[in-house]
Amino acid sequence: MNETVATECGQRRGSRHALIGLNLALLCVLGIMALGVNAQGQPGQPGARARGKYTMVAGQIRTGNASAVWILDEPNQELAVVKWSDPRAQLEGIGFRDLARDHASQPGR
Repeated sequence: MNETVATECGQRRGSRHALIGLNLALLCVLGIMALGVNAQGQPGQPGARARGKYTMVAGQIRTGNASAVWILDEPNQELAVVKWSDPRAQLEGIGFRDLARDHASQPGR
């Protein structure tokens, strides 16, 4: 009987050591990933977007009986237009404009 208890304790101890080792290995992998990977949205990265400052304006659109919301992202100079869809219960994108590109282009007259 005592041999059975001693064997079970030894197996538990071995399992516990294996789990501790596995946790330490996973912790090391997590630490390496956290130190080595930068998100693209962080400032100072090449091609990173500026933090948005948004202005929203609601109004009627010409087609149908719908309302829309114009969302201006000032630092990134982008404009998006969305409307609410009752059947789908979600916002639907109507349009998008890159205002910086529009400003830089020279339209022919």
